[in-house]
Amino acid sequence: MRFQGRISNWNDDKGFGFVEPNGGGKRAFVHIKAFNRRTCRPVNGEIITYELVHQKNNRYVAQNIKFTRDTTKSANYIKVKNRSRLGTIFTLSFCVGLIALILTGKISALIVGAYCVMSALTFITYAIDKSAAKNGRWRTPEKTLHIFALLGGWPGAFFAQNILRHKSIKNEFRRVFWATVFLNLVGIFWLYSEKGISFMNAIF
Repeated sequence: MRFQGRISNWNDDKGFGFVEPNGGGKRAFVHIKAFNRRTCRPVNGEIITYELVHQKNNRYVAQNIKFTRDTTKSANYIKVKNRSRLGTIFTLSFCVGLIALILTGKISALIVGAYCVMSALTFITYAIDKSAAKNGRWRTPEKTLHIFALLGGWPGAFFAQNILRHKSIKNEFRRVFWATVFLNLVGIFWLYSEKGISFMNAIF
């Protein structure tokens, strides 16, 4: 059975302290070697999960200790990975669909060319923005990234987010990004509808 509690009386020089269980219970001894993954040193007030071991001298010792923040990071990583898998299937299906429409003559090659050019430009823009973020240089506004996606660069934006690991976790940005994808697809479908074709013929 696992418990959750806060570290107290931590002596970093000696590498031990105690854990006070949340909700009351047995106070247990904590040693640095009992942590499964020592991503950083424990501090007082740190929340951990652990297994409680009752020793012969009536002392309680915490074993198999994990930082709750590590558990949260792992859960977030799994969530992002699952979203990425679904997004990859969707994006690749879209690309295959475009190729099929060209081969059947249902869509202009210029449309596919525009998607390729905008996707390449958007991918490069993401790469430049990530480099700027690392080196403290001027950043590309998020609005610009969304406009590029809306204009057909969203496949490149999606792969940039996942290959470069840039803008892939920020939920607000991701929501706006997928909204641009939706609007772009609606625009393409409308463009090839009767109204859209009539509109284009009237312009050109």
